Amino acid sequence: MVLQTQPADQPTSPAARDAQSEALEARPQGAPTDGPVEFGLPAAVASNASLRNPFPPIADYAFLSDWETTCLISPAGSVEWMCVPRPDSPSVFGAVLDRSAGHFRIGPYGVSVPAARRYLPGSLIMETTWQTHTGWLIVRDALVMGPWHDIERRSRTHRRTPMDWDAEHILLRTVRCVSGTVELMMSCEPAFDYHRLGANWEYSANAYSEAIARATKQPDAHPTLRLTTNLRIGLEGREARARTRMVEGDDVFVALSWTKHPAPQTYEEAADKMWKTTECWRQWINIGNFPDHPWRAYLQRSALTLKGLTYSPTGALLAAATTSLPETPQGERNWDYRYAWVRDSTFALWGLYTLGLDREADDFFAFIADVSGANNNDPHPLQVMYGVGGERSLVEEELHHLSGYDQARPVRIGNGAYNQNQHDIWGSILDSFYLHAKSREQVSETLWPVLKRQVEEAIKHWREPDRGIWEVRGEPQHFTSSKVMCWVALDRGCKLAERQGETSYAQQWRAIAEEIKADILEHGVDSRGVFTQRYGDDALDASLLLVVLTRFLPPDDPRVRNTVLAIADELTEEGLVLRYRVEETDDGLTGEEGTFTICSFWLVSALVEIGEVVRAKRLCERLLSYASPLLLYAEEIEPRTGRHLGNFPQAFTHLALINAVVHVIRAEEEADSSGMFQPANAPM
Repeated sequence: MVLQTQPADQPTSPAARDAQSEALEARPQGAPTDGPVEFGLPAAVASNASLRNPFPPIADYAFLSDWETTCLISPAGSVEWMCVPRPDSPSVFGAVLDRSAGHFRIGPYGVSVPAARRYLPGSLIMETTWQTHTGWLIVRDALVMGPWHDIERRSRTHRRTPMDWDAEHILLRTVRCVSGTVELMMSCEPAFDYHRLGANWEYSANAYSEAIARATKQPDAHPTLRLTTNLRIGLEGREARARTRMVEGDDVFVALSWTKHPAPQTYEEAADKMWKTTECWRQWINIGNFPDHPWRAYLQRSALTLKGLTYSPTGALLAAATTSLPETPQGERNWDYRYAWVRDSTFALWGLYTLGLDREADDFFAFIADVSGANNNDPHPLQVMYGVGGERSLVEEELHHLSGYDQARPVRIGNGAYNQNQHDIWGSILDSFYLHAKSREQVSETLWPVLKRQVEEAIKHWREPDRGIWEVRGEPQHFTSSKVMCWVALDRGCKLAERQGETSYAQQWRAIAEEIKADILEHGVDSRGVFTQRYGDDALDASLLLVVLTRFLPPDDPRVRNTVLAIADELTEEGLVLRYRVEETDDGLTGEEGTFTICSFWLVSALVEIGEVVRAKRLCERLLSYASPLLLYAEEIEPRTGRHLGNFPQAFTHLALINAVVHVIRAEEEADSSGMFQPANAPM
């Protein structure tokens, strides 16, 4: 079965709101207004062609997570991206990359435009309200969380300290008819191993309530999917189907599981699992410190998204949930982001720290200890990125049998950047750990040798060219931001050494930090007093906003102000920030790209730092208006249309949103001296 065109969303009607079991979460100030012609696109730029596109806009997907698995659900109620048992495993549903690559839909027959969609407040529970000519349905979707289940034996996958909650490895979908009668349709058609293998279905017993799907070849090498429901399942080739007429008060559940954890057998059991999952998320978000502000919903949704991108068995943090969603429409800039970048992860911790959510840092730094060999006396340099289980080899491969999202090829799995030289990672991890250490009484004896090695790596390599923060696939360059982050490694290393009482290291590293700074100021600043992308060239680069955000120079230094304003005025399209001008940078690729949303949020923070608070707030409001209907962000935004581009949801973007929004709120409160909200930790 090939998925057909997904129509655009419609505004929420009063009847839809009345039908919902809970009041709809209020749309925060600055968000897009109701009534766009197409999900995620302003009405002025929607077209008949876009309405015929079989791929929903990237921004229209909902994101679910259980801290071990992630999935994306389209507005039509179809699971179109899901990899099990890990987020970097081969997909079992992959329609986001090819309309025939597997899906799992439940919803009203003949209707694919929902009346309303939202997350239950404080959670990653998705709720979709459907209206037909004859009635109303409410569908809820969740990756189930439950109490820690390995009581009598140790887990084979978890390396981190057990928590109160754990993934149950179940995708649960519940349906309630709240008015009239509705024809319900369920279709589940897996496509194993990125659509390289089909599914063989069989009933698990004599009844129609449970069926099992296995890969058509080497089934033991691929996950087994179990579909459990109170519907009557029919097996039609590679597809499991069910249909029924629901009347007001009827309840349905469908559970897809892939391990031996028991699936619910009744709707009551399913409802209990849904409630426990909601409680898990709300207990976590309650730990945070959020302002009483109209932008609070953006902060909470970004925090929940970052948490959803964690992999709890190891403490890794994904850069994004997907692979190969294009940075350029129908272009080649398509990468696999389902891995743990050291830089992205440490930056994400800045955002969580800002909101008082620092427990994830403990697990991440334990992950760093694992992958650096600190726990087995086999130390080795850190890589740029790892698999979520700590895998070091992430060989890049192209999947030519997949059409790609909206014909954007190639589809890639793995990532060739894993063995690049990127000198910014040492500074990012030292900076993040320094922030972490300030909330702890002492530095871990296991981690201190790891941190010292990162400082030593920065000392050894800071004079050499690298691929930079943007992982260019052209020739290595002397990127200024990489040198700045090497300075950060020495500066934060010096401060940590002082905390450890190792004054000789502190003195030595302070002197080298000053040497690096002098070199940058001599070679990385142009005649205008603006920091440049690389030595010996006048090109701008948004990563130079880190000059002020990392405190390389104080905000009142003229070179800082010149750089921030130059980026704001000269490296923007429609007011949104580019990483760099592709015509000025040898990144080894062809084609244009959208504006990088993390860079635009960095600019908000940098403008606040240099005192341009009004301009910062105006830009922040605009960026928040580009949020998806569910307050999620991809990697990039096409400035003329507001279209989201790149992998989704993107950790980089959400962490920068948190820091930018808190910067603006804090500046406003300092201006009116109310002092109502202070984040737990400043971002740097």
